[in-house]
Amino acid sequence: MDYTGKVVAITGGARGIGLAMAKAFHERGAKVAIADLDGADEAARALDGYGARVDVTREADIAAFLIQTEERLGPVDVYVSNAGILRTDEPSWDAAGADDKAWHDSFEVNVMGAVRGARQVWPRMKPRGGGIFVLVASAAGLLAQIGASSYSASKHAAVAFAESLAVAHGDEGLQVVCVCPQAVRTDMLGGSEDGGIAGADGIVEPSAVAEAMLAAIENKHFLALPHPKVAEYEALRATQRDRWLGGMRKFRRMMISERGRPV
Repeated sequence: MDYTGKVVAITGGARGIGLAMAKAFHERGAKVAIADLDGADEAARALDGYGARVDVTREADIAAFLIQTEERLGPVDVYVSNAGILRTDEPSWDAAGADDKAWHDSFEVNVMGAVRGARQVWPRMKPRGGGIFVLVASAAGLLAQIGASSYSASKHAAVAFAESLAVAHGDEGLQVVCVCPQAVRTDMLGGSEDGGIAGADGIVEPSAVAEAMLAAIENKHFLALPHPKVAEYEALRATQRDRWLGGMRKFRRMMISERGRPV
């Protein structure tokens, strides 16, 4: 697709998947606005765009970012909710082992960050006939991330919210794409060379995630799956849940045996 003249706003866009998406849109002619806690201005300057420090747990930050983006670049055509965090089940590695703050932070960023983005950008898109909303979730939102219960739960909620957006506003012109990769070579891997449980089907580069997203937009697909095997796993989970859970328990035992912890 040709994005010449289109305006794309991306949260968590200064590095990793978000930056790869910003570059991919820019290479196709888009004007890019980048929001992040750090490095947004520098990343945006390299793409002749606009950057701002934004905390997605603060709706006022998102609103101000969109206002400034419109003033500097024009109305937003594509909004990418990419900002996300990973909290593990430390220190006990029990499913409920993480403290309340880990759970709160996971939902505030991974779910409510997207909700706040949609709340602010959709009313701007709707009078112009619609737009595109991309939510970067995770394969953990379709399956599970062993050793990271709050992350898995929040990503499941993020996928559900993306589906709700598509159902509620698809007839009004909003195209929703939900991106669900497994392991991606970003800081979230924490230096892991094989990606742990998330890396079972290999680690992909952020640019591959960006390409999967662009393909989903062009083909009008809701899900963008940089790791195609995720679709098979999701089907197994839905149709043979007990078998799937048994397999995940086996995988967890193997991870603990090899690493002393599952992530």
